[in-house]
Amino acid sequence: MTELVVKLVIAYLLGCLVGSLVIGRIRGGTDIRTLGSGNAGATNALRTQGKAVAAAVLAIDVVKGWVATAWLAPATLPVIFPAEPALEVWAVPLCGLAVMLGHVYPLFFGFRGGKGVATLVGVVLGISGALCLVMLVTFLVAVILFGYVSLGSMLAAIAVAVAIALGDFPPRAPLLTFAVLASLLILYTHRSNIARLLSGSESRARRLWLLGLRRNT
Repeated sequence: MTELVVKLVIAYLLGCLVGSLVIGRIRGGTDIRTLGSGNAGATNALRTQGKAVAAAVLAIDVVKGWVATAWLAPATLPVIFPAEPALEVWAVPLCGLAVMLGHVYPLFFGFRGGKGVATLVGVVLGISGALCLVMLVTFLVAVILFGYVSLGSMLAAIAVAVAIALGDFPPRAPLLTFAVLASLLILYTHRSNIARLLSGSESRARRLWLLGLRRNT
C-alpha cells in the first residue's frame, strides 16, 4: 500500500509540470493563461506562441502521461513496502488519473492548469498502443467531420472507455474505471467549450474541417 501511495504522489507531481507553464517560465515569465483562450494547452500555445512552442508543450504533456503509466506504475520502488497484488492492478489506472489531475490542478501553478487531453494521450499510450490509436483516430475523424478540436477531444476520451468496454484490455475493471473517470474529467474541463458548442459560438479548426474546405473551394 505504501508503494502505491508514493507512486500516486509522484504521478501527481509529474503532472504538475504543465508544459506551457514550464516553458513560459523558462522564456522569461510568460503566462499563457493570460493569452488567447487562457487555456494552458498546446492548442492555445499554437495560436499565441507558434508551432515550435506548441510542439514542445505537446511533447512535455504527452511524455509525462506516458511516464506515469508505462514506467512509474509498474516500477519497483526501493526500500518501500510493495502494494498487495489486489491493489497493484490499480497502479496503472490510478497513476494515470493522478498525472491528469496534476496537469489540470498543478500545485506549482496555483492549481490552474490545462484541460488534460495531451496528458491523457500519453497515459493511454503507456497503457496500450491500440487504445491510443483508437483515441487519435476518433479525434482526427471528429475534427475533420465537424471542425471542432474540443468536440474531437471529448469524443476521443469517450472512445477509449468504449473500446475498453467492448474489447479485451486486462485488467478490464480497473482500466474501465480509469477510462470512465478520465472521460468525465475531460468533459468537466471542457465545460466552457460545451456551452459554446451548444450556443454555436465555438471556433472551428477550419484548416482541418472537411466541410469548411469544400465551402472555400
